[in-house]
Amino acid sequence: MRVLGIETSCDETAAAVVESDGRVLSDVVHTQVELHSRYGGIVPELASRDHLRFILPVVTRALEEAQTERDQIDGIAITSQPGLTGALLVGAQFAQGLAWAMQKPVVAVDHLTGHLLAAFLRYPNAVGYEPPEFPFVGLLCSGGHTALYRVEGFGLDQIFELGATRDDAAGEAFDKVAKLLGLGYPGGPIVDKLAREGDPQAINLSRPMKAKASLEFSFSGLKAEVARYVQQHGVPGDEPRLRDLCAAFQHAVVNSLVSKSVRAAVKEEVRTLVLCGGVAANRGLREAAALATSEAGLKLLIPPFAACTDNAAMIAFAGSQKLLLGQNDSGNLRVSPRTALLRVTRKGSGPRQVTSK
Repeated sequence: MRVLGIETSCDETAAAVVESDGRVLSDVVHTQVELHSRYGGIVPELASRDHLRFILPVVTRALEEAQTERDQIDGIAITSQPGLTGALLVGAQFAQGLAWAMQKPVVAVDHLTGHLLAAFLRYPNAVGYEPPEFPFVGLLCSGGHTALYRVEGFGLDQIFELGATRDDAAGEAFDKVAKLLGLGYPGGPIVDKLAREGDPQAINLSRPMKAKASLEFSFSGLKAEVARYVQQHGVPGDEPRLRDLCAAFQHAVVNSLVSKSVRAAVKEEVRTLVLCGGVAANRGLREAAALATSEAGLKLLIPPFAACTDNAAMIAFAGSQKLLLGQNDSGNLRVSPRTALLRVTRKGSGPRQVTSK
């Protein structure tokens, strides 16, 4: 089965053609980073308008690069949730209209499911990469989401949240700290680069959510700690102290992500940990996860860089699994800012009841 995937949940207009075995035939992404960088974050209205401008040329290019005619497409997959409502509506309406014109089925895909299943994508240049076997534990870590899941299959009813952030997502914390330090947007890659040149022990920052029994995360306190440091000492500027602060911050975030991910895999008695989402492109996280999983006797799988950030290939693959089951959401597409995955972690502070499996 050959599927056209379309992704417009946030600030990337993306389209891809993927076969149901995960083989990626094309993967086109138009990014809005330059558009939003002057504001230090995403402006929803501008994002929606940019999707309107570029969705047709992006889809056209994806079909051309895949050397695929419209009548060779077996179905369309579109991100329906979570995301910016206006941005999601652009993609959903375009996909519905295209499906009607082509007389093809269209299915709605949850963006988070797409990230978790991105590990099954087979890129032409990813020689030797083997997708995971079920079940596995997935750490989904991006600008808007940070959570651990037990993944037992392709369906929504086979993906179970083990713990998520109570406040900021890890990627959001990276962006906000970068803004505090005057590093620009997006902040994650800049902080990662500077952290590699700094000493994580030079500045003492607390490790967030240290409770051993908990698989939940919290990064707002760490972000506030960096803000207090800047208030007391000023913005470090282009000097070693800036690199040390970035290194200390990244070390605290990565330590929390990796330790809880390994703990989750051991607790769930699975042998594979999958990293996914935009923060999975962070080199510090990749290196720390590789070391920790090796020591714990676990297998670590990280999709290629292109599959970590928002893309349409993951949406096409996740949609292909629904299409193989004969599902069709044509005429019934709905968008939502919230995920369809069941959330067990509640937002905010306060004591939690720790439950064991």
